[in-house]
Amino acid sequence: MAARPQPWADCPADALRAVAGVFTDIDDTLTRDGAIEPAALQALHDLHAAGVPVVAITGRPLGWSVPFARTWPVAAIVPENGAVALVRDGASLHTEYAQDSVTRERNARRLAEVAQRVLAEVPGATLARDSAGRVTDIAVDHAEFAHLDAAAIERVVAIMRAEGMTATVSSIHVNGWFGDHSKLSGARWIVRRLYGRDLDAETARWAYVGDSTNDQLMFGHFGLSVGVANLREFASQLTVWPAYIAQGERGAGFAEVAARVVQARSGAAQERVQPL
Repeated sequence: MAARPQPWADCPADALRAVAGVFTDIDDTLTRDGAIEPAALQALHDLHAAGVPVVAITGRPLGWSVPFARTWPVAAIVPENGAVALVRDGASLHTEYAQDSVTRERNARRLAEVAQRVLAEVPGATLARDSAGRVTDIAVDHAEFAHLDAAAIERVVAIMRAEGMTATVSSIHVNGWFGDHSKLSGARWIVRRLYGRDLDAETARWAYVGDSTNDQLMFGHFGLSVGVANLREFASQLTVWPAYIAQGERGAGFAEVAARVVQARSGAAQERVQPL
């Protein structure tokens, strides 16, 4: 049985003082019903003011993510589970891809074919309403505007994997794509892209916050991994838990994580300026 997480309040202050940055999921980690919660938005501002960069890594599509990459105080957003990066350079927003244009064009045809198979073979299956903004994957809605039961979700995943796709289940969608990118590869890519550093050499200095089964790869990779409290809704489906869990759900839980990181950063700064 996988080890259950400790309360976030029990995370050692020494570990928090060393935090170089925070990765976070978006849906049901920062948001509720598709909108960012005020506590989470304030937490993003607080982290930014404290000099702690935040990178959001999400299964949401490129098109959906653009306005948030422009307006939220984040270093970058990595949509479509590591396939795309939205990087801000002053007032400009750059879009970069993990796959070349030829690969994306070839995969687009295959994605359309698999989507049609899912819709034909799984009763009640519908593509996510944000599908028009997707460039490297497909998403089937299971809990945002439509509902699929556990058996139907498993059938969607099975079809995707039978077609050679990677498939993951978030709190709202089943995402499928061709390629070996993931939230973790996206995290490695963006740290190299933004800071010229090797993430795996400093894994202990980055936190990850998530809420669902598709965050398990990240939970297992980062010692400072945190689940917001609504992660418990997926307890029966989790094989990898985060190291810690917040008391609050969604944006309130993310705000808990941010508050302790900011507090630790502030304490470390005060220690450095203490007179001898």
